[in-house]
Amino acid sequence: MTTTVTPSLDVRKAADRFWTRLGWLDSRHSFSFSRHYDPQNTHHGLLLVSNDDKVRAGTGFETHPHEDMEIVTWVLAGSLVHQDSTGHSGVIYPGLAQRMSAGTGILHSEKNDSWRLDHTRPHQEPVHFIQMWVVPDESGVTPGYEQRELPDERLRTGLVPVASGMEKHRDDTAIRIRNRHAALLAARLAPGQTVQCPAAPFVHLFVARGTVELEGSGRLERGDAVRMTATGGQQITGVDDAEVLIWEMHAALQFD
Repeated sequence: MTTTVTPSLDVRKAADRFWTRLGWLDSRHSFSFSRHYDPQNTHHGLLLVSNDDKVRAGTGFETHPHEDMEIVTWVLAGSLVHQDSTGHSGVIYPGLAQRMSAGTGILHSEKNDSWRLDHTRPHQEPVHFIQMWVVPDESGVTPGYEQRELPDERLRTGLVPVASGMEKHRDDTAIRIRNRHAALLAARLAPGQTVQCPAAPFVHLFVARGTVELEGSGRLERGDAVRMTATGGQQITGVDDAEVLIWEMHAALQFD
């Protein structure tokens, strides 16, 4: 890992993302993922995956394995049922942050079928969520799971630490991840409301909902992203009701 980088700002438009479309899944990938591979687009900083997923009701990802990855899930609409081999299960919904540490190995499933847990009538609403993967500081740790709710009123006060391994967020974050160089921040912006992008060696800004103006770069629509290197501090202003997800990273993954 290194923090010796050249300043740059790279805007990636929503329409330029990789796209997986199946009968039950509509998934947009910000980086190389599954059958989509571009050697020039494998990660930014410590962020390896940022998938924008919509899953049809009654379907989802069947049980599958992961190792040595910190996986953060943030639901935008609907509900997602999580079950894993450590015995954790539950329903994730908007405002509930979830982290799964794969460590030495974990099996899990993610489905849009919450009625099977609460024995209610099936719904028809798709679930829409962003799933993000960052590498951990240390491999081979014991798998783990954490979730915590962030009230809407708090997310409207400015950038809020959602998932972090940084010491500065130890007492002010929803969930902890096992990387001391990375943090996920979120904000829900009203029209005209402004937040300041963190200054860090690597920053990844993703517009999850609505439209924003980024100082020096112009208007960003839902699904657009910006990869900042050795920069930051720009103002982000809501054009309409918007939601942004920002990774602040002080190291980068280096491939051999």
